[in-house]
Amino acid sequence: MRDVIQKIIATESDAKTVIDKAKAEADRILSDAQKKGHEMMESARQHALIEAEKIVETAVAEAEQEKQYRLSLAVAAIENQIKLEPEFKQKAVEWVIRCVCMLP
Repeated sequence: MRDVIQKIIATESDAKTVIDKAKAEADRILSDAQKKGHEMMESARQHALIEAEKIVETAVAEAEQEKQYRLSLAVAAIENQIKLEPEFKQKAVEWVIRCVCMLP
């Protein structure tokens, strides 16, 4: 009877050891999974930031091109609307020079 009780105690002890090892392994697996998940999220975040920067840079470049295009259209329209006679241009230049240089 004593042998049976000792075997039961030994079996319980062995079972406790197996359970403890299984819990430690489960904790390690969970920790590794959490670490991997965090790394994946960080990688995805970095990728998203890079893509967002590219999108913003492209949008800024396109906006600058559009601005230049519209400015060139406006300049062309103004130049087409305003036609000055060479004589008037000369007088305007002289007037500006007089104003800037304060000549009598």
